[in-house]
Amino acid sequence: MDLLLDLIATLSRWSRGHLHDISLAILATLMVLFGPGLNTWMQQRIGSLNFIFRTLIFVLFCALAYGMLLIFLTPWLAKGLGYFNNYTLAPVLLLVFFLIGVIADRS
Repeated sequence: MDLLLDLIATLSRWSRGHLHDISLAILATLMVLFGPGLNTWMQQRIGSLNFIFRTLIFVLFCALAYGMLLIFLTPWLAKGLGYFNNYTLAPVLLLVFFLIGVIADRS
């Protein structure tokens, strides 16, 4: 049992040094999964506009929405994950990536 707890603590300590990158990976993966639905919703809203305006609005929406999500939510997620202690961080990260995998499999 001590070996398992030591492994979890070691993985958590390693993960703690890379929380920003891990948070970025989580958010980028979620955007890949849910982005097409958001893009479809946006295209339905602006579908009746002129081609030039529609393209301009869509490009601005994608650049601003996805860019701002990545820039502003990544530090918040990293900070939130940083609150877990060394015995819970690695299992939580494994669970998050497992759930993302389940969502990706169902999509």
